Amino acid sequence: MKQIALAWLLLVLALPAIVRRGQRPPTEESTFSVFEAGIPEMQAAMKAGRTSSHEIVQQYLTRIALYEDKLNAAITINPDALKDADERDRERGQGRLRGPLHGIPVALKDNIQTTNMPTTGGALAFDGLIPPYEATLTKNLRDAGAIIIAKTGMTELANWVSSNMPGNYNALKGYGMNPYDPRRDPRDATFDGRPVMGTGGSSSGIGTSANFWTANVGTETSGSILSPSNQNMLAAVKPTVGRVSRHGVIPITADQDTPGPMAKWVTDAAIMLGALEGTAPDPGDSATRACSPPPGHDYTQFLRADGLKGARIGIPRASFYERATPPGSDRARGGLNPDQLKVMEEAIAVLKQQGAVIVDPADIPSIVEKDPKENFLLWGICSGMDDAKGKDDDCSVDLKYGMKRDFNAWLASLGPAAPVKTLTELRAWNKAHEKAGALKYGQAQLDISDEMDLEHDRARSEADRAKDIRLGGTHGIDAAMKTGNLDALLFPGANGSALAARPGYPTVIVPFGMVPNATPAANPTGSPASPFPAGFNPKPQPFGVSFTGMACSEPTLLRLAYGFERATKKRTPPAGLR
Repeated sequence: MKQIALAWLLLVLALPAIVRRGQRPPTEESTFSVFEAGIPEMQAAMKAGRTSSHEIVQQYLTRIALYEDKLNAAITINPDALKDADERDRERGQGRLRGPLHGIPVALKDNIQTTNMPTTGGALAFDGLIPPYEATLTKNLRDAGAIIIAKTGMTELANWVSSNMPGNYNALKGYGMNPYDPRRDPRDATFDGRPVMGTGGSSSGIGTSANFWTANVGTETSGSILSPSNQNMLAAVKPTVGRVSRHGVIPITADQDTPGPMAKWVTDAAIMLGALEGTAPDPGDSATRACSPPPGHDYTQFLRADGLKGARIGIPRASFYERATPPGSDRARGGLNPDQLKVMEEAIAVLKQQGAVIVDPADIPSIVEKDPKENFLLWGICSGMDDAKGKDDDCSVDLKYGMKRDFNAWLASLGPAAPVKTLTELRAWNKAHEKAGALKYGQAQLDISDEMDLEHDRARSEADRAKDIRLGGTHGIDAAMKTGNLDALLFPGANGSALAARPGYPTVIVPFGMVPNATPAANPTGSPASPFPAGFNPKPQPFGVSFTGMACSEPTLLRLAYGFERATKKRTPPAGLR
């Protein structure tokens, strides 16, 4: 019923534009198109009177009405989006401009609190939840003049429900589809409705890539901004943890969680980052004092076409480009397939042509470490029942411990509005509503979190957190960059996300190439993925490049990413959605 209601809402909101298009051809003043348009283009068009915020929102609503059923990009559409646009247009007419986001429609991941739309995290238990307060970043965006047009789909509770859950699946709306191949996977092992082309981590880049809105805000604990941006050919910033406030965002763990912007262009991502950061540290999130903001909170000042000239960029070959065998193991791990490696070699050639100094290899010390206890490849994240209590000596408990600690604190912050009061109650609610679809993929992640004892296991969590920082940061990214005197490390796609996530370091990803679809069919044995049926030809999928640095290095990373984007201009919109 909710999907039917959403479809009717979209039709009603979009009908005026559809009718107008049927009545008369567009005039010169109304020919501005939102398709692939960036924020500066929109602002220039509004300033010149060629369009308005109302018209921009109307165009986006029309696109949503036409293509949402095919892609399932949104959980909620703001019914007051046009009213909000009219208010921004009135302010513009009065000469009151709030900044570069004035009148620009953006979307928020549905774990980011809004008080004019539900915030659900994709969970049935939170269906219709209107929280008692807005997220700080929501207020920052509104203060900057942005229009929150929608809440995006997401993997349920940011993919901390079940280790078997496909990306962008949630019990409320089902599966999000990748606009570069919006078909279902036909293979027997994965014939449950999921997309044939993966959509990436728990944030959704579907709607931004399909031009449903200008940009969106995702959240990342380990890969959930970078992975969907890679899969949907977007530019994005995974900020240093604390650069953007987490207050009012449904958590996994405060140790690694961060919101960040996802957009089609680096410039748009930079504009979004400045607005998300806000004008002052947030009393609701002490980590927001970790990084000093740039003058005027303006990250566009670092965007230079020659931003790569003289930059020292390291290539972490071991594990990230080439397979590596950790000490004591007989199995090589990681590496790229030939098509992915070809894309990265082309990217490295571009860097050289643009005047960058390439340090190759610039391996991560903790990746090539001979001591098994200090090797990053042998120190994973505890996940699923195989890493339940008593079986978790060789993995970090930081996420499963942090989920219970921080999720329970978030529920308490909702007061009487909270549908459940604890993680234990949520697990019980899910079991009681299994027939309604609450547990299609189980809840092993919630189970292993809830078995943690916040007092008894605190010392273990703190020790694991220290090791995470050491292997990912001190003996990882920090050591590699200091040894090579580097400005950044270049990672393929989102491959470096887990490494940078442990110490909370930033990454900027840029669209670049296309490679054959490598989405595996579900296969718990680890054997090769099932082949596609005869006659089914999967389409190529996007594959970007990522610039990663140490804490608070977003200005440098944005400069490098912008220089690379300007030199390549490889962003290609999905076919069939014009």
